[in-house]
Amino acid sequence: MAASALPPLPPQLKSIQHHLRTAQELDKREPVVAYYCRLYAMQTGMRIDSKTPECRKFLSKLMDQLEAMKKQFGDNEAITQEIVGSAHVENYALKMFLYADNEDRAGQFHKNMIKSFYTASLLIDVLTVFGELSEENAQHRKYARWKAAYIHNCLKNGETPQPGPIGMEGESLDAEREEAGSSSVPSGTTQSSSSSTYEASNIPTSNYTGIHIPPGAHAPANTPAEVPHNTGVTSNTIQPAPQSIPLVDPSLYSAQSAGEVRLTPEDFARAQKYCKYAGSALQYEDVSTAVQNLQKALKLLITGRE
Repeated sequence: MAASALPPLPPQLKSIQHHLRTAQELDKREPVVAYYCRLYAMQTGMRIDSKTPECRKFLSKLMDQLEAMKKQFGDNEAITQEIVGSAHVENYALKMFLYADNEDRAGQFHKNMIKSFYTASLLIDVLTVFGELSEENAQHRKYARWKAAYIHNCLKNGETPQPGPIGMEGESLDAEREEAGSSSVPSGTTQSSSSSTYEASNIPTSNYTGIHIPPGAHAPANTPAEVPHNTGVTSNTIQPAPQSIPLVDPSLYSAQSAGEVRLTPEDFARAQKYCKYAGSALQYEDVSTAVQNLQKALKLLITGRE
């Protein structure tokens, strides 16, 4: 199982340390997401260095963890079917992003939200296991990493961050992961003193004045379970918010197939994807997202158009 200890992380594989840390943090709360974090780490590690003895030994043990998890959760569709797994990881990453964005836009700056921004960016990395990132997800990843760096450095320097997208240059984030409230990592996973720092090499230096990020007010009702609670922040307790359920599109009641409509294999794949997204959203009791995706699937199947 994933709890078994890994050998020390070779310096060559330093870039996957935070994905492994995130996997460990999610083992109990979100084992599916933890599984894909490890899969991403293994695939990335294999590309970096699978030849040297220490890397081969580490990646072999990581592969053993993955096989044990696959055996344990072998009846879970999110493990056996990539389209379900992709929807599950994407929904969870977006959930974390929107929680942090919601706090940011409300001017509630604290270590929980910094960690949530950064972890969301790591989970979007993980989505590359399933293929190329969408433009929207790539944008969210850049923004989340930049926001984590910017807010951390403001707090570190005694400055008040500006909420929301702003015209700031990228910052480097050298804060220790423990400062952001992360859990401890089993000895052997990371060893060097620098292993507990945020990886800032991919933080963009772009200007984000005009970037389009969904408003945090649209954050799902239930925020991610792994947001740490023991951070010393008492004024930002996460409270479930009432859900705003979207109205069913009235046109769907009277919509009829044009008769000549012919759905392509791509249409069926898109409809299936919307249904999988809806199922994944329901796991988080996110009714709004589930309804929206089911409506998209229904409209596509009835009319042949999105």
